[in-house]
Amino acid sequence: MDSVNLEVLKASVRWIENGRRVLLVTVVKTWGSSPRPEGAMLAICEDGSVLGSVSGGCIEDDLIDRVRRLGIEQTCPQAMKYGISADEAHRFGLPCGGTIELVLEPLTRASGIDDLCRRVVAGELVARSLDMESGVAKLVPVYSTDGVDFDGRRLLTIHGPRYRMLVIGAGQLSSYLCQIALGLDYQVTVCDPREEYTDAWHVPGTTLVRTMPDDAVLDMKLDERCAVIALTHDPKLDDLALLEALRTPAFYVGALGSRRNNAARRERLETYFDLRKEELARLRGPVGIYIGSRTPPEIAVSVLAEVTAIKNGVALPEQLRVEEAKAALDIAANEQTSCAVD
Repeated sequence: MDSVNLEVLKASVRWIENGRRVLLVTVVKTWGSSPRPEGAMLAICEDGSVLGSVSGGCIEDDLIDRVRRLGIEQTCPQAMKYGISADEAHRFGLPCGGTIELVLEPLTRASGIDDLCRRVVAGELVARSLDMESGVAKLVPVYSTDGVDFDGRRLLTIHGPRYRMLVIGAGQLSSYLCQIALGLDYQVTVCDPREEYTDAWHVPGTTLVRTMPDDAVLDMKLDERCAVIALTHDPKLDDLALLEALRTPAFYVGALGSRRNNAARRERLETYFDLRKEELARLRGPVGIYIGSRTPPEIAVSVLAEVTAIKNGVALPEQLRVEEAKAALDIAANEQTSCAVD
């Protein structure tokens, strides 16, 4: 769950406890280009206070103006679309062809937002089902880990922990990578048993553990919302983490290293650790997409670009992968050398 959405829910609880009426706005469908994804939330208090976002700002302004003029008088949820016409899209700052559908839900103590917040803060993954006709909401079993389902009669939203990232190694590259990952809203854990690295580690917002990497993987109980990135260059550390991580549902498991080191790592994991071929096939390495990165900050951008693509279900072209891109460059260089000799 986006941490911004959690803050929206927490603010809603505070306002309700203070006796205020609250309108919870959720993006349920988008067509074409849209500034915010499905599931994004905005809470509007009856006094005009707001938290969250469902667009670039103009739709928020319209909704706030509506609440200030009319109050929050509706008793049941209602759906509303913006950007259906070109004029409306332009008025609300939506990209050309963009349309966004929202559900506007008036909240009360009976809405159960306080219970939802408690369960999410406790680390649970829960689904909230809202009946559009009655306005009754209930928490139901979760059958997926993300997304929004809206058919006009029922709105189902998934709420739960943020995406988590386990980084093996507390070196300079890890520092840059973790800072960016925090900005991308990951809950970041750094594992390194080496005192010379952990004593110098200082990235606020991360959790540092000094256990062996395989123990860290097991302790985190990785799920589909987890990424594991090994950055130490030390097989005794990286291989242990990868061995356990590749047996979990983690959506991304990767390791830094050259093409030669990556090939040697795969051979070790298959020969000495008895990983199945389908498990080994999940290993990404060398990690990142090819952007000509050389410095630690550039490498961090490269790695997290690949992680983001995989997280969002984007299939990367082969030529963007580090191994394939460098192999192509080698071929091109050899051809140029051959032509020069001829």
